[in-house]
Amino acid sequence: MIFGETPLAEAEGAILAHALKAGNARFKKGRRLSKTDVAALRAAGIAKVIAARLEAGDVHEDEVAAAIAAAVRGSNLTASAAFTGRCNLIAEGRGVLALDRARLDRLNLVDEAVTIATLPPYDLVEPKQMAATIKIIPFAVPRRVLEACLALAGEGAGPLVSLAPLRPRRVGLVQTTLPAQKASLLDKTRAAIDSRLAALDCAEAEERRCGHETEAVAAALGELREAGCELLLVSGASAIVDRRDVVPAGIAAAGGAIEHFGMPVDPGNLMLLAELDGLPVIGLPGCARSPKVNGFDWVLQRLLADLPVAPRDVMTMGAGGLLKEIPIRPLPRAAAVEAQAPAEVPRAPRIAALVLAAGRSTRMGRVNKLLAEVEGRPMLLNAVRAALASQAEPVIVVTGHEREAVESTLAGQPVTLVHNPDYAGGLSTSLHRGLGALPEESDGVVVCLGDMPLVGAQAIDRLIAAFSPLEGRAICIPTWQGKRGNPVLLGRQFLAELQTIAGDVGAKALIGDYPELVAEVPMPDDAVLTDVDTPDGLARLKTAG
Repeated sequence: MIFGETPLAEAEGAILAHALKAGNARFKKGRRLSKTDVAALRAAGIAKVIAARLEAGDVHEDEVAAAIAAAVRGSNLTASAAFTGRCNLIAEGRGVLALDRARLDRLNLVDEAVTIATLPPYDLVEPKQMAATIKIIPFAVPRRVLEACLALAGEGAGPLVSLAPLRPRRVGLVQTTLPAQKASLLDKTRAAIDSRLAALDCAEAEERRCGHETEAVAAALGELREAGCELLLVSGASAIVDRRDVVPAGIAAAGGAIEHFGMPVDPGNLMLLAELDGLPVIGLPGCARSPKVNGFDWVLQRLLADLPVAPRDVMTMGAGGLLKEIPIRPLPRAAAVEAQAPAEVPRAPRIAALVLAAGRSTRMGRVNKLLAEVEGRPMLLNAVRAALASQAEPVIVVTGHEREAVESTLAGQPVTLVHNPDYAGGLSTSLHRGLGALPEESDGVVVCLGDMPLVGAQAIDRLIAAFSPLEGRAICIPTWQGKRGNPVLLGRQFLAELQTIAGDVGAKALIGDYPELVAEVPMPDDAVLTDVDTPDGLARLKTAG
């Protein structure tokens, strides 16, 4: 890759390294300069730019990020579209993150140009949460670097990173008692355990209480096993202090085997790991009575995700295993986690899709263009299905003109229908109605037009992948060979201002007020420029198809 000052005579096809302004036009970092762009720069008196030019054997950053993401991605993870050299792996559901730490380190050591960052191993991940991100540092890398990374990603018995889904199961709980022990303490322990199980999608534990004696523990475990419990927990009235103590002796008497005692996690040091007729058994540390996170939680999450927990797994939990409150911390751990968690949890943006389908289609004549067939289906249905197939959720459709016919066309589609009785007042009235139906938790909305039947889900997903208000990309606009098109994605920060737009206009005026927040997203074809307004336009589209 050639990087540095580039004369305009050599700049066509180069990738702009820094944003610049030429007259009224703004050119963002990462833009691939077209012939028209070069002409605009020359007209503005700019003779050279700082840019990157790919050479033979170089691979563009987005292609590299997408290829590596596909190679390292395992089950239950979705890869976002690559943009600015970044591709994110998003959780499809709840689960525990499993990754090959050694292989991850080796891949990050291949070349400084390639980086992969993940959540900590065995983290509990929520749906739509970001589990990993692949970021390519320069605009391109040599193909040999990409091939080395792909070779490493393909090594090993499984994927480099995957998400093990939680599998709810019946859990049995044995609590032993001593004469002086209060029932309220047992109730508190039961409540803490049930709360943990509920958070991991399991039903309340089936409980047995018995004396703190070997034979009693063995009998209670046998009852729970016969009752169909798939995971057994034992909470002793007195802490386990040795492999031959009452709780482990009771497990052995029931026919079980002690696999490991103790763990390098505090609180949680006195946890016991055992097995009984193929069922995992955990001798609980005293801290399990508390709702605060402890070593037992780490083991429980793995077991419910069907991830193995062998003695070595437990013995290597020491890094990060100090969970206990200590005086030198400026903020108690629980309070710190509660205060920071919302900002620290990376996730995919929650983007809704708004399909505008209320117009009178006056230029089409007596026919409602949205109901005209393209590729064997009403034009509007193509646009709606593209939105539904994308990462956007929910999909809201605003109707107006010929409401009954339009709604009938969408029968059976999982969309939210919003009617605009003021549709004759222009595009802005439909925009207002649709925005009013957005969920409060939406981070932004992609505004789609019902008369653009060639725009596919991939285009919408590319806009969502580019969206990052923190990085100055709060408005994402698709482009084809430098020309801007539709749909357009706008962040939540603009919703109030969009509600003030009047007349037969959309968000174009607002976009012009925030050029520094606009990201142009190149598309692979001209579908984002193709709308259908007239009979001739419809005929040309059918002929081309």
